[in-house]
Amino acid sequence: MPGTSPARRTVLRAAALAPAVGLGLTACSSGGSGSRSAPTEPVDLGAADEVPVGGSKLYTDENVVVSRIADDEYKAFSSICTHARCPIEKLQGSRLTCQCHGSQFDARNGKVLHEPAVTPLEELPVKVAGGKIVAGPGA
Repeated sequence: MPGTSPARRTVLRAAALAPAVGLGLTACSSGGSGSRSAPTEPVDLGAADEVPVGGSKLYTDENVVVSRIADDEYKAFSSICTHARCPIEKLQGSRLTCQCHGSQFDARNGKVLHEPAVTPLEELPVKVAGGKIVAGPGA
């Protein structure tokens, strides 16, 4: 920019880069509006028959995913991504996908299917009581 002072050029350059920096920060933010923690006590997730045998259900408000392995066998995992602690809000079949950085997990066993996460999801105690799924510590 001929004819402009070095200080003015610095300010103009910074103003031009500010939107790009904002996009970068947004890409690494939590993305979702939920809490970044799994249940710390038992939570009632609703009717056990809402999870079909061989299927999985994501409970975004509680940060839990439940899979029904067999008629009377359930597995529950925290749906907080182990990479950057983002709450996972997408489940397709048994594949959980974190919207923050693209990590993927198997909802049936918590294993990492796609990095950047390298640590499996935290398994949570789960039981069926009175026809309802209860998950979390003490369940």
